[in-house]
Amino acid sequence: MGATLEIRNLHVSIDGAPILKGVDLVLKQGETHALMGPNGSGKSTLAYALMGHPSYQVDAGQVIFNGADVLELEPDERSRMGIFLAFQYPVSVPGVTVANFLRSGINARRKAENPDDPGISIPEFRRLLKQKMDLLGIDHKFAGRYLNEGFSGGEKKRNEVLQLATLEPLIGILDETDSGLDIDALRIVAEGVNKLKGPGLGILVITHYKRMLEYLQPEYVHLMMDGRIVESGGPELAQTVEDHGYAPFFEKFGLEATEE
Repeated sequence: MGATLEIRNLHVSIDGAPILKGVDLVLKQGETHALMGPNGSGKSTLAYALMGHPSYQVDAGQVIFNGADVLELEPDERSRMGIFLAFQYPVSVPGVTVANFLRSGINARRKAENPDDPGISIPEFRRLLKQKMDLLGIDHKFAGRYLNEGFSGGEKKRNEVLQLATLEPLIGILDETDSGLDIDALRIVAEGVNKLKGPGLGILVITHYKRMLEYLQPEYVHLMMDGRIVESGGPELAQTVEDHGYAPFFEKFGLEATEE
């Protein structure tokens, strides 16, 4: 049986303002889930809270992963357990190459599992990185560039997918990976994620748009509004949002419309 991430009645606030108001969600390794919703509904707040961003205050609830409540853990500990977050706006790290960043990440996880582990050797890491870059169709020169420094929007998002491929987490959270991408860049990024899908990886993709979901074809779609998941279903739910927008759901659940 694979790993399971279970979110139970999660309440989160920022500077005292409640954002998440009781989120429940179960994501299993090997499944692909999509989380949709209008701006301000709490989608990105959920992603950051799951990874332990210090600006997000957890007021109630649990997040159980492999039998442990990850809310008790630091962000690096959550990462080493196998939870990964692809950022909507990846930051640049001048002076640190993509290759060095990824090798450090691999070694941090290995050290956590075994303090005596000397880390992945440079030749072994080079073989691994080339394998992952070939899988995703990324030029090998990419590895020598400074992390996100001077990257286009598409390159930043492809770099997030390369991290996902190389670090091999159990659960990957993609926070609006399609944000700011043109059609071609979106297709390339989505194809990369599709190559990683399988029994070893559970994916939660957070998005506004059905186009990303047309590429990824999630089994489950969840609609978040006003800090709660108000409806869950299959791909047909995303199609309903595409056809009619969020207005019918605001009306259905008696919520005040927000800007989209």
